[in-house]
Amino acid sequence: MSVRRAFLDRSIGEDRAVVTLNDEPERLIIRRDGEPEWGRLGSRSIARNLGREGAVQFLLMPEDGEAVAPLGASKPLVQGAAVLVEVTAESRTGKQAVVRVLGPAEPQAPRLEASGLSFEQLLAGWAPGDITGGPEARERADEAQELALQTVHPLAGGGSLSIETTRALTAIDVDVGGRGGPDAGRAAKTVNLAAIAAAARLLRLKGLGGLVVFDLVGKGHDGPALAAAARAAFSADDPGVAIGPISRFGLFELALPWRTRPVAERLTSAEAQALSLIRALEREGRAHPGSRLIAACPADLARAAEPWLDALADRLGRRFAFEVRAGGPWEVRSA
Repeated sequence: MSVRRAFLDRSIGEDRAVVTLNDEPERLIIRRDGEPEWGRLGSRSIARNLGREGAVQFLLMPEDGEAVAPLGASKPLVQGAAVLVEVTAESRTGKQAVVRVLGPAEPQAPRLEASGLSFEQLLAGWAPGDITGGPEARERADEAQELALQTVHPLAGGGSLSIETTRALTAIDVDVGGRGGPDAGRAAKTVNLAAIAAAARLLRLKGLGGLVVFDLVGKGHDGPALAAAARAAFSADDPGVAIGPISRFGLFELALPWRTRPVAERLTSAEAQALSLIRALEREGRAHPGSRLIAACPADLARAAEPWLDALADRLGRRFAFEVRAGGPWEVRSA
């Protein structure tokens, strides 16, 4: 039986929602202060048509943002026409947000109509029940962030899988590791099935979509069994999942819908590092009330943290200082 739990960490500068599946992180959604609300999944806005290129319509969004709308079976929009749209896929590196045109609108400047689903609404859809906050939610969010950035993931019982992305696809390499034995075929099938189940959870955690290719272990794969396992494992990603046959080279392909921005894009920025530093200062400050707090870090990271220092002072008092150093990992200590 699958058990899902929901966590919500409200912290300085950003909020992080986490869903766990059988106590393992399955989803991580990050929303930062000051981000344009029109670009969030499910938000609705009045947009203006900028023109068409092939089967794609380009739209001017609120705050001078831009999005694209696949034409599909709908007719091309009139140049300059105002339309009501809904975000179906958030922007990611090199790709604009994707919207669905809901219908015409009165001529006006682009503006936000509805902000989309709140954290509470998202979590209720994924993990109905109580939402846990406080220190446990922060611990879960930190754990989810760390896991989302890893490449190699061990499988229960032995073996592993690695998940690597390119501009074209996400490649998943399955490794049997030390899970062999006298029946190599059975061991390979067991590892492949475990890898499909784990990959479904990890791809949701990482916020990845598009073409996914598994390099399976072994030979003579049971295609129907693996396809059935994939349909069950990726059912939470429907609608929009397409499963292909296994090639003669042992490659198993499927396509997933893009919905949210990949988590790695959010966690590798200077802003993400600065917010992690702010949380570390807050954690150290609560663990050592009254102590002086020192953040030893490069100068650019100290500058990136400046927008949130007043909020941190409101929680702890202004008892922290920065110790600038040339390089290396940052650290927080009490003095």
